[in-house]
Amino acid sequence: MEAIRTKIASRSYLPGTRLPSVRAQAQAMRLSVSTVVEAYERLAAEGLIGSRPGSGFYVAGPVAPLALAEMGPRLDREVDPLWISRQSLETSATALKPGCGWLPASWMYDTGMRRALRAAARADASVLTDYAAPLGLAPLREVLARRMAAFGLDVSAGQIMLTDSGTQAIDLICRFLLEPGDTVLVDDPCYFNFHALLKAHRAKAVGIPYTPDGPDIAAFDAAMKTHSPRLYITNSGIHNPTGASLSPAVAHRLLKLADDTGLAIVEDDIFADFEMHPAPRLAAFDGLSRVIQIGSFSKTISASLRCGYIAARADWIDSLADLKLATSFGGGQLAAHVLLAALTDSGYRKHMESIRSRLAAARETTLARLDALGITPWLVPQSGMFVWCRLPEGADAARMARDCLGDGVVLAPGNAFSLSLRAGDFLRFNVAQCTDDRIFEVLERALSRQAS
Repeated sequence: MEAIRTKIASRSYLPGTRLPSVRAQAQAMRLSVSTVVEAYERLAAEGLIGSRPGSGFYVAGPVAPLALAEMGPRLDREVDPLWISRQSLETSATALKPGCGWLPASWMYDTGMRRALRAAARADASVLTDYAAPLGLAPLREVLARRMAAFGLDVSAGQIMLTDSGTQAIDLICRFLLEPGDTVLVDDPCYFNFHALLKAHRAKAVGIPYTPDGPDIAAFDAAMKTHSPRLYITNSGIHNPTGASLSPAVAHRLLKLADDTGLAIVEDDIFADFEMHPAPRLAAFDGLSRVIQIGSFSKTISASLRCGYIAARADWIDSLADLKLATSFGGGQLAAHVLLAALTDSGYRKHMESIRSRLAAARETTLARLDALGITPWLVPQSGMFVWCRLPEGADAARMARDCLGDGVVLAPGNAFSLSLRAGDFLRFNVAQCTDDRIFEVLERALSRQAS
């Protein structure tokens, strides 16, 4: 019964779908025929399926509400991507969150935000009340174009569209480029919400092993030939969760493989301001021909202030603007005005310099304390907040996460980031969130319990 319910909830079985015959289902699930008959009859009593004499059992309508948690196997359900997001966002303020993906509130640019909010309060009433233009606030788009130029990307403000967030940016791109069943390549491991978002779009995600220099080019080439993917989603700057950076050689080889194919590439540049030394950008090498760059400032200025962007070739931006109007109308402009004021504030550059220094110190301290527990880094990142670490031999990250949650510590287990589920002994740590001694005490106790 649960197997049928799951397929209905995930819409693998739509209304009118004929269920396998009683005998076929019994053989497939290695059950007795009488057990399957009883299950079908109970599901019929619940109204989920109906019988047609001489024909069999069929799924009843209407279409089930979309349940992302039911789509795909329930492997490590307690600690899947949606679980990590919920625990990070819903746990009490006293919980420790070394597995979350953002800076502590005390590290954010709140002084600049307060100045920007005061300025917005004094602005023309239209800033506080009106819809934004389809592409968003022009002065902010001009600032973003100048920022991209520093990475070698020649883009006009007309090729940039503001969105409500970086996640909305990817969602709009998926609506624009994908049909259900299309293949999308993602790094393995990659930011876990990419998995959930692609699942919502009914896309087939295929993982490409990630190396310290970028995606494994041989595996990428094989996936291109086997799956004819429509999209590839990646980070080119600081990679989430590994902290690695794309090398120029891998970037050129990747774009060469994409030549003369229908592949589009989404480059998530959300961590740009954390870099000590800028990594290559696919969008710059490609000139926004097939590469789309997205980003936001939720990691450096405010996650409460929702504002992201898409940079793409002009004809795609025009179509994406239509999609944005269709799904969220004009959007708001208050966030864009506040973000513009904060970004151009004289203190933002100095603030980010101090954050990069604080992260470097926190990274050194965190890695030393983890090493004392036998937890070792896959690589030592040069920038950013993340370290991707392997647990001692025999330890299980999912079990660690469940165990530590009981002690008020939220972790990010590796398999939530890995499509292949080959990262069961990895955890992602946010060094900015690892300043409390209790985290390492909880980790030590959890490792001891696993060893025993």
